[in-house]
Amino acid sequence: MKLLESIKLMKALADKSRLFIINALYEKPMYVEEISERLDLAASTVSFHLKKLVESGLVSSHKEQYYVVYNLDKAILDKSLKELVIMDRGNNLEKKIQDDRFNEYRAKVIKTFFQYGKLKKMPTQRKKRLIVLEEMLKAFETDRKYTEKEVNIIIADFNDDFCTIRREMIDERMLDRDQYGKEYWKK
Repeated sequence: MKLLESIKLMKALADKSRLFIINALYEKPMYVEEISERLDLAASTVSFHLKKLVESGLVSSHKEQYYVVYNLDKAILDKSLKELVIMDRGNNLEKKIQDDRFNEYRAKVIKTFFQYGKLKKMPTQRKKRLIVLEEMLKAFETDRKYTEKEVNIIIADFNDDFCTIRREMIDERMLDRDQYGKEYWKK
């Protein structure tokens, strides 16, 4: 079982109400109102917990006439605890999780600071500023030399303060230039 699936499953099992719902579904498939009545819980509470159980893969649903019926995947409950917690060490799961988290963070930063492809404002935090600069750096071709004017035009497509941004790209070693400042290239 994959790490993220195991985490979702463990989180789903770490709630008393969800365990009661799992117990009820172990007997037979049911719809929300039936579970609600049986467990003396509000239908909205049951729906909330069923959503978490569906996300974990422990429960699935299908439509029958006017009702959505929920089924328990008993095969998951038949897995041993060892299968849930032992990871395959060969595929470097920790790195994948960190990469996924960083990619989510990166997307959030880009969404926050860019609007319609334009940079709204430069972030003050260095980590976020680097992400913004890297996003703008994508507009440059790798094996090509640019004049200062060309660099300014490319950066100006993102923000009018092209001088500051060009300087930051050089300082952060994203762009390099010759000793006379006439040619620039992507590092």
